Amino acid sequence: MSVQVGTRGVVQAWIELRADDPEAVSAFAVARARLGSGRGLLELGRVRLVEITGSGRAQRDVERLLHASSQFYNPHKERCSLRVAAADPLPGPSDAVRVLVWERGSERRAAAERWWRHETGENVEVREGVLWMLRFATGVDAAASARELTRVRDARHGLLCNPWSQESRLDVASAEPPWIDPAADAMHGGGA
Repeated sequence: MSVQVGTRGVVQAWIELRADDPEAVSAFAVARARLGSGRGLLELGRVRLVEITGSGRAQRDVERLLHASSQFYNPHKERCSLRVAAADPLPGPSDAVRVLVWERGSERRAAAERWWRHETGENVEVREGVLWMLRFATGVDAAASARELTRVRDARHGLLCNPWSQESRLDVASAEPPWIDPAADAMHGGGA
């Protein structure tokens, strides 16, 4: 049986390094040592999130296509898992607060879109961002601490999102994909 891509035609590819992620390790160390809101942080992970919107292909076909092109990930150093429906389980710890960060105006992957069109004849939109997964100690207000750790304000506040060049959304897990939405005003609306 072949699982079809969700009704909105959105596939999420969660791409993580097979080895320890130096950016996540460094961010965790800085948060714990230098930021008050990071004191209760137990774990900090990071994945690249690639959203492909507009495909009508079965999950097996999408997996094959992603694996066939270096436009999406390197299977020798990264692993990729797919979510094709909002009801699919989220990768990572179930109690993590998820923070999505993307480059303002640079989230589209035009080369990947051209490659997909060449291989399949489908016109899709491909967007990429970084999804941070934060776990906190019991008794810590996880949402407030994650919000405080997200947007850089000064040397003691924020870490994961540079608000001058990036957008962010806090705890996107409850939202229907696509999550990378440049049309939404994340700075003043749902932003972290």
